[in-house]
Amino acid sequence: MFIDYAKIYIKAGNGGDGAVAFRREKYVPKGGPAGGNGGTGGSVIFLADRNLTTLLDFQYKRKYIADDGDPGGSSLKDGKSGQDIIIKIPVGTLIKDAETNEIIFDLDKDLKEFVAVKGGKGGKGNSNFATPTNQTPRFAEPGKPGEEKNIELELKLIADVGLVGFPNAGKSTLISVISEAKPKIADYPFTTLEPNLGIVRYKNYQSITVADIPGIIEGAHLGKGLGLKFLRHIERTKILLIMIDITSEDYVKDYKTLLGELEKYSKVLSKKKKIVALTKSDLIEPKELKKIKNKKITGYKREILIFSSATKDGIDKMLDVLWKELND
Repeated sequence: MFIDYAKIYIKAGNGGDGAVAFRREKYVPKGGPAGGNGGTGGSVIFLADRNLTTLLDFQYKRKYIADDGDPGGSSLKDGKSGQDIIIKIPVGTLIKDAETNEIIFDLDKDLKEFVAVKGGKGGKGNSNFATPTNQTPRFAEPGKPGEEKNIELELKLIADVGLVGFPNAGKSTLISVISEAKPKIADYPFTTLEPNLGIVRYKNYQSITVADIPGIIEGAHLGKGLGLKFLRHIERTKILLIMIDITSEDYVKDYKTLLGELEKYSKVLSKKKKIVALTKSDLIEPKELKKIKNKKITGYKREILIFSSATKDGIDKMLDVLWKELND
């Protein structure tokens, strides 16, 4: 199951208390202070792992509390530090303060890590407080409390190309043809209920990562359909492939509607490089197809790509264009 949001509580361990102790070896009367320092509390650390693709685990466990540090001992023995908790999360996960919604950290690369809450410092033992006027201090420092925080985890997929279109535009079929991804495909709207990520093997062992999200409908920015929930997953892409069913009654209107929804949702999406493609060309007669190839979309200056995932006509050209645009 794909889960892209979670709210959890994290707490670092408290520092151990410093010890009050004195030397008691034989032949050492009135030994001086010998209390050790408390151990440092364990921290909570997030680690980005490219092998993970969902925040599902956080639906079942919502509290993460690191170990406290041990108290100091006698004979100047320091307490053992608490063990850190390392929480692995998918690459592309944002860590936010649940109270302010402020982004604290962005784990946008594999193996990137972030210490979210630090363990409390251990208290000093009485051996640290001896002075010429007080050679046998009978007090020690308590350990400091560990940091704690309520945080939100928000996953945004990282891909080169984001597929955008109305439901049933052929996005899932395309990603299943050009990659090893196997999304659910059917001849009815909203077949795709969650984002899909596919790795396209391009020429000379190169690759293109493609993200497919549920279809967008007019009013998606207001919460209609499923598109709004998943639009954030294409905010990190470099290119948007705007896919329009070639059998549409007015694909110019479709293009403007899709563009409008993207702009209303996010300035980030509106500024991204866009490539328009008409899909399902196998459903059009050759004569009609020639007429369509000469048509233009007002405000769009690039060539309109035309392809069929069913016959694979135009797929290679589409991939060539994407690769060129990604590397310009």
